[in-house]
Amino acid sequence: MPDYRKTPEAVAALSPEQFRVTQQSATERPGTGEYLENKEPGIYVDIVSGEPLFASSDKYDSGCGWPSFTKPIEPAHINELRDTTHGMVRIEVRSAHGDSHLGHVFPDGPRDRGGLRYCINSASLRFIHRDDMAAEGYGDYLNQVEDIK
Repeated sequence: MPDYRKTPEAVAALSPEQFRVTQQSATERPGTGEYLENKEPGIYVDIVSGEPLFASSDKYDSGCGWPSFTKPIEPAHINELRDTTHGMVRIEVRSAHGDSHLGHVFPDGPRDRGGLRYCINSASLRFIHRDDMAAEGYGDYLNQVEDIK
């Protein structure tokens, strides 16, 4: 099993925006994220720990301004925590091994795909194209990646 974890080196390599989002639980401005419009096949991993989080085949355009997914690629890699900041009650999504703030999950996703919307900051993610997944150690997840229609 791969060793997914937060290291001082990984945190030091983050851009200021990636640090702000993943380590300080901030949110990138809507409509600005690098992966919002990405339609390439592959997976999204935690920018800090490398743990696999979401598959492109579960990504959809929710219109919310952030990349949205219907489910995690590996539920054990996601922690969901009650978040009462900003006068709201929400469910925060964090990576299990890297403890990176990823975004929030809401119950307003596509009903035919489970009804959840994982609203995720691009700054917390690294995208690995399907063609590179095996070489980067993510070959076990190739069966979860389909061409985007």
